[in-house]
Amino acid sequence: MWWREGVLYQVYPRSFRDSNGDGVGDLQGIVEKLDHLSWLGVEGLWLNPTFPSPNVDWGFDVADYRGVHPHFGTLEDLDQLVEQAGRRGIRVLLDLVPNHTSERHPWFAESRASLQSPRRDWYVWADPAPGGGPPNNWLSVFGGPAWTFDEPTGQYYLHNFAAQQPDLNWWSDDVRREFEEILGYWFERGIAGFRIDVAHGIVKDRELRDNPPAGPGDNLDERMVGQRRVYNFNRPEVHEIFRRWRALANAEESQRVLIGETWALDLEGLAAFYGSADDELHLNFNFFFVEAPFEASALAEVVAETERLFAPGSWPVWTLSNHDLSRFPTRWCGGDPRRARCALMLLLTLRGTPVLYYGDELAMPDTRLPAGLVLDAQDLDHKPPRDPSRTPMPWSPEPGGGFSDGSAEPWLPLGDTAELNVASQRADPGSALHLCRDLIALRRESADLRRGAYRRVEAPAGAWAFRRGQDLTVALNLGGEPVHIGPVEGRLMLGTDRGRDGELIDGRLALGPWEGAVLQAPPR
Repeated sequence: MWWREGVLYQVYPRSFRDSNGDGVGDLQGIVEKLDHLSWLGVEGLWLNPTFPSPNVDWGFDVADYRGVHPHFGTLEDLDQLVEQAGRRGIRVLLDLVPNHTSERHPWFAESRASLQSPRRDWYVWADPAPGGGPPNNWLSVFGGPAWTFDEPTGQYYLHNFAAQQPDLNWWSDDVRREFEEILGYWFERGIAGFRIDVAHGIVKDRELRDNPPAGPGDNLDERMVGQRRVYNFNRPEVHEIFRRWRALANAEESQRVLIGETWALDLEGLAAFYGSADDELHLNFNFFFVEAPFEASALAEVVAETERLFAPGSWPVWTLSNHDLSRFPTRWCGGDPRRARCALMLLLTLRGTPVLYYGDELAMPDTRLPAGLVLDAQDLDHKPPRDPSRTPMPWSPEPGGGFSDGSAEPWLPLGDTAELNVASQRADPGSALHLCRDLIALRRESADLRRGAYRRVEAPAGAWAFRRGQDLTVALNLGGEPVHIGPVEGRLMLGTDRGRDGELIDGRLALGPWEGAVLQAPPR
């Protein structure tokens, strides 16, 4: 399957390339830059939401699941992107948001019109608590109660995110049928699959029970808000829906893929989204990996547990950054280019599907933004705004970074394009961009990297070494002191220090602080 062996690339459309000079990236801009993705070697392109939206949550408040936001272009532009990407061997995935809609979606307007509306049960409505106030203690991810009172009908509606994002009721058969038709609509237009937003949260407890208080063993977010989200997220009934979606995606022996945004409570819960017989989502993001410290012991433990708990047919997916998280060079690497190179090598050599977030190939850090320029709906004390990881892609060194040819200010400011951009790194064979491209090329050439087994091998404290398949060894020194890995022998295929490429190793591999290498065993 292409999605098992290839590399996926995530684009935040507003920030990739502005083709019409209005300061906002668009679909034609992505078409213009498909040759970059082809040169890089990716096989799948995942677009963050392209649907019409009031942009309270920048596309994740959907007003029409069958359209394209005018800022991005038209349905014809999206069709052209699918066709042009296909010519380059790249498949296009969309971001589907089934947990909630915009309050401006016609469904919600009809649902809130009256208690007798035919679409009333398309959303989660509930009477006030006996003493008044919200129906239960659920809290919004964006802060405050997850309920808003609707005076005309005398009930509350649920919103696990912003108040302008009412949650759909997935106990409704009509909602389930509607989304199956939406999937079919986009499959017929040539879309190769979906990343499913809040996949772990679309079904809520039918009885709307209170969440229990958080304890010391719960994750940081739950401890910060003071409750375990066991009734408004991660309900077991969601698996029935995904088994049905998997059957639709797999119809006619297609190569479609469904990828879950799965903030599971633990790795066992994550494994469950694949299904007991690999019959649910094809891939599920492993946020335990992303949220671990950038240390050999912590990351290796997550990978080992993932390998142990996943069923034989389940395929891991790994990423370093995304639109909701701080970029990895900032979050993990403190701006140290050596660490960023190690992170890229790790991502592209683990068993599973790698997903690059636009700019990762440059080791692009977060962009510092003045407080007055923050646009994100998530601007909380315990969750900083996500804008710094969503800023425009720097294509060239001049002011404006080649993001737009127009005079309009970009929707978010660019970083320092003089020091970090595609053109400059493409001209430098020793850049992070070339390391990323060469690692992807090595994956394409090596069956061991694409589908070989993972086995950890002995390494000193602070280092991590593992075998892929029969003949490849990956060694990473994620510490500040030199180490030696061995016994090992073979040819150093790729190093984070490109001056070592081709070096022959006979006995012990010396690695400096924050250095990594991929070795090919000698012929037998």
